[in-house]
Amino acid sequence: MIRYAARRSGLAVLVALGVVVLTFLLARAVPSDPAGVWAGPRASAAERARVRVELGLDRPVTAQIASYVTGVLRGDWGLSVRTHRPVLADLLALLPGTLQMVLAGLAVGLAVGVPAGLVAARWYGRAPDTLVRSGALLSASIPTFWLALLLQTLFASRLGLLPIAGSGDRQVLAAHPVTTVTGLPLLDAVLTGNGAAAADLFDHLLLPALVVASYPAAVVARLVRASLLDAAGEPHIQMARSLGFPERAVLGRFALRLTWNPVLQLNALIFGYALVNTFLVEEVFDYPGLGRYAAEAVRSLDVPAVVGVTLLVALLYLAANLAVDLAQAALDPRIGLR
Repeated sequence: MIRYAARRSGLAVLVALGVVVLTFLLARAVPSDPAGVWAGPRASAAERARVRVELGLDRPVTAQIASYVTGVLRGDWGLSVRTHRPVLADLLALLPGTLQMVLAGLAVGLAVGVPAGLVAARWYGRAPDTLVRSGALLSASIPTFWLALLLQTLFASRLGLLPIAGSGDRQVLAAHPVTTVTGLPLLDAVLTGNGAAAADLFDHLLLPALVVASYPAAVVARLVRASLLDAAGEPHIQMARSLGFPERAVLGRFALRLTWNPVLQLNALIFGYALVNTFLVEEVFDYPGLGRYAAEAVRSLDVPAVVGVTLLVALLYLAANLAVDLAQAALDPRIGLR
């Protein structure tokens, strides 16, 4: 198990290094003038030339890559040409909001998808199965921005039940400040017993989390259904049926255990998809996070910020894959022997 973990960790480091280099090269290939953005639209040619020297843009590309990789290892991800702040500081300030939305969406997706897949497998070929499959197809196919606008129109504009945008009411959060424990605002409010802030943060998070959860719920439901139907022919499942166990117990107690490894593996892919998918969601809901930061960076040709967001998303995805690999190895010791 230790050798397997070390091997997977080493591979993740190599992939991360490749992501850094590739992202840097792609960003430099974009026709833009970071020095001009940094200096401002009214800067003279001499000022832009001075900024190019200060930012190291006058050096060869290989030297820039080496300097950037060394800086990343030191925690220096460069300066944003739009905010004039360290990119890593900007990302760390915005990451909790995005991570909170992604984790909430995944939690809702699992909470809906696993029972739905179980119901579909239990009543295979009947009305509940058809309903789950149709709902999963619709949930996976509906465009993210359209679903976000639909939920905004229904629950915020028409019914007035939930906020239409933002991550929290400034007046509520000013009167009931959240003490940082984990870095996730809603979880911190719950852990510290800050009921007013928790309720407000939950109201603002609910609609974005439901939008993020739509695709994971559909994929998990279909995977659980397929895995349970495949497991129905396993000898120990047939043995459980022959011993008189009810079908609910056969699926829930025996067959469902065989689905956890595939579901864990799928969660890493879903995490990466949900993390990128939040960029559109944050734009629609005016939710402060990495998505809005990335969109503004692209609009202003802020190359260091674009590279930083891409690198952070890649690192989070690699970390999720590594965690899933280690969890699978813990559940199935045979994996660690490969």
